[in-house]
Amino acid sequence: MTDLPLLGMALPTAALEDFRDFILAEDRDVELQDFFDADLLNGDWKSVADQARLILSGYQGRLGIHGPFWGLNIANPDPDMQAVITRKYLQGLEVCDYLGATQMVIHSPYTTWDFNNLDNFSDRSAYDWVIENCHKIMAPVVARAEDIGVTMVVENIEDKDPDIRRILADSFDSPAMAVSVDTGHAHYAHGATGAPPVDYFIRRAGERLQHVHLQDADGYADRHWAIGEGNILWHGVFRALAELKSSPRLILELRDKGRIMRSVEWLAAAGLAR
Repeated sequence: MTDLPLLGMALPTAALEDFRDFILAEDRDVELQDFFDADLLNGDWKSVADQARLILSGYQGRLGIHGPFWGLNIANPDPDMQAVITRKYLQGLEVCDYLGATQMVIHSPYTTWDFNNLDNFSDRSAYDWVIENCHKIMAPVVARAEDIGVTMVVENIEDKDPDIRRILADSFDSPAMAVSVDTGHAHYAHGATGAPPVDYFIRRAGERLQHVHLQDADGYADRHWAIGEGNILWHGVFRALAELKSSPRLILELRDKGRIMRSVEWLAAAGLAR
């Protein structure tokens, strides 16, 4: 059996059947991408969850979901909005508990503007203010995640600083908060804002890294192309991943689900993953 890392995939429930045999053959990691939708969370989400459970009957792998994120900045300073955001993330954890999912992707609150402006204050009060707001919103969510055995992974979105999400996750001092790296988002930040390259994001997350969204891109936009279609330096990315002991979930998150197998084949041919 090869020692190459095993690839997982991000899919809506409607696409699970197409990949069922491939997933179950080695219990590949799966990230369900239905439950960030506000209308679904406020409606009959259990019917979708039941469908996913039926399709994945017999599955013994690591299951996760992408949590809600539209308009839900976890550093929002408005107390009224904080209550709403807390409630939405608790809804996501309710889905995890129902499905037996052990991971939920959430979005970073940090932007390029933050990178250029948080140091305007000599006493780091701006940094502390962001973290304080995150704790006001997420403290009850973290407590609930601990209770049900879910780890929330904070995904880079507009982050230019590769360290800042790790610092945020560490501030909770909880196994329920960890770090995600989206390769396409990191490559966008590298190409468009002068951030470090993707492998630096991996290394700087270190053992706090529990999840990776694998997608190719051109450094200009959030492409979600198949692996090999953009210009990310994948050998460097997988060298950085090989240094870790945290066994992050390596999730192919592509816009065109029909190119998932092409991405698996590309990485296998390169001797990087299977």
